[in-house]
Amino acid sequence: MSIASVNPATGETIASFEALTVADIELKLQRAIDAFEINRKRSFEERAVLIHRAAEILEQRADEFGRTITIEMGKPIQASIAEVKKCAMVCRFYAEHAEDFLTPEWIDTDAEESYVRFDPLGPVLAVMPWNFPFWQVFRFAAPALMAGNVGLLKHASNVPQSALAIEDIFREAGFDQGEFQTLLISAKQVNALLEDERVKAATLTGSEPAGASVAAAAANKIKKSVLELGGSDPFIVLPSADIDAAVATAVKARTVNNGQSCIAAKRFILHERIADAFEEKFVAALAALTVGDPLDEATQIGPLATPQILEDLEKQVNESVAAGAKLLTGGRRVGDRGNFYAPTALSNIPENAPAYAEETFGPVASLFRVSDAAEALRLANATSFGLGSSVWTADRNEAEIFIEGIEAGQVFVNAMVASDPRMPFGGVKRSGFGRELGVYGIREFVNIKTVWVGKSSSAKTE
Repeated sequence: MSIASVNPATGETIASFEALTVADIELKLQRAIDAFEINRKRSFEERAVLIHRAAEILEQRADEFGRTITIEMGKPIQASIAEVKKCAMVCRFYAEHAEDFLTPEWIDTDAEESYVRFDPLGPVLAVMPWNFPFWQVFRFAAPALMAGNVGLLKHASNVPQSALAIEDIFREAGFDQGEFQTLLISAKQVNALLEDERVKAATLTGSEPAGASVAAAAANKIKKSVLELGGSDPFIVLPSADIDAAVATAVKARTVNNGQSCIAAKRFILHERIADAFEEKFVAALAALTVGDPLDEATQIGPLATPQILEDLEKQVNESVAAGAKLLTGGRRVGDRGNFYAPTALSNIPENAPAYAEETFGPVASLFRVSDAAEALRLANATSFGLGSSVWTADRNEAEIFIEGIEAGQVFVNAMVASDPRMPFGGVKRSGFGRELGVYGIREFVNIKTVWVGKSSSAKTE
């Protein structure tokens, strides 16, 4: 099978690679085991030096790596460069805090000594997506390596050059014994890796079917897994909100990464008192966005990553309109080549329409109207997903209703949902389980070991 890098703006194949053979994978697995014995014995200070070097490489070559991202998956160039720099930030965060996060915790019991220590597990397989091809990997790799583990990356098949570049960054930083290796393999080859006893755990960011497959395979071998899957995030605007600020953030939240983000706002739930004003400003702002060449710094919306994503999104919109949804703007392809789709807004969406509760992975916003906060909360939770959510209100008591009541891994008040190295990230319901980032993220792939040292039963006598 060929793994190819195809420019989504032009359809041009830039590079192609053959998937690793069984023999190739065997060599890399054994190398990972050998590397684990090296990395686990390093001190936190030694690991931190290497991770800091990785951060320096990312910052020094951000333009170069940003261009790689844009050419492979279509993100506007400035966003790609910002993604690379954010990876440097997560490296520095864990280089500076991993030792504190994993310092043994002493517990007062009737033992002579009792404490909890955090030991690395070994090789961890990361199955990563194309939409944030650097960030998704580094937010796994930085804490994993700092904890003493080693990483095996199965990246999305449309971003092989990003995957190889990431391996090179870690090698150049000094992780040169196989502590982090990219595996250019097909999705069909993942199960064999999960069945191998040398792979101790797995993490996946991606689609619900892919997550279910990896989780099932890992569970069959009694292995830990962490899943970050899809989302249909609500963006709730109530009467007391600053409407102009909410609109500006809503446009960004829906179109970040060309709309291809699990935590992008997708369902805009508007109180009827402010719905007309919000809708008018929001639709106008969407329609004014510049769609075009993602390498042009003036471009705000680039192409979708693959022709299949474009076809799926177009089908969801067309079927929603056919079911009775009102098209407010967009709803069409742009240009005669590439995977471009106009920023789109739909309203009056019936429950049987795809845009009502399905995840739309592109620049398509679904607008809903509600009569009060209680109805807004019910609609926000009326989805199988539970990743992120954003609530806009100037009333803190009202905000607390949503902070407590929304079924999601994250609630942002008067702000756009975003991942931050300092805070845990993950979802509930069909958006996955486990957490990345923060102290909780680095503790996902360690053995939380209880140590109990009993008091001596003999006493020294004269």
